[in-house]
Amino acid sequence: QVQLVESGGGLVQAGGSLRVSCAASGRTFSAYTMAWFRQAPGKEREFVGSIGGRTFYADSVKGRFTISRDNAKNTVYLQMNSLKPEDTAVYYCAARYGILYSVSDYAKSPEYDYWGQGTQVTVSS
Repeated sequence: QVQLVESGGGLVQAGGSLRVSCAASGRTFSAYTMAWFRQAPGKEREFVGSIGGRTFYADSVKGRFTISRDNAKNTVYLQMNSLKPEDTAVYYCAARYGILYSVSDYAKSPEYDYWGQGTQVTVSS
């Protein structure tokens, strides 16, 4: 089983930057596809980005956010730049073993088996 713990959330001004982290347990971290999702108040969960065989981003964050991983530390990161108030949400880390056959599947919540508890990111205007 994989345990995921997010950290690094907080309050930041619009236009600022923040990096959130997800620490994973387990000995085969490099074999997992990792992803970030977010959920804003009153809205559905939204795909942010994923990293595995390839890296994918939602159009809403492309060019502003960067997902990376450090396999030696069993950690995945989400660097968020040029933050906007609409980025305010709880950010969740997710994991699944291996890769997916369809590119579009990387953005689908049911494809991920393990989830963290989330970390709050608030962007003030």
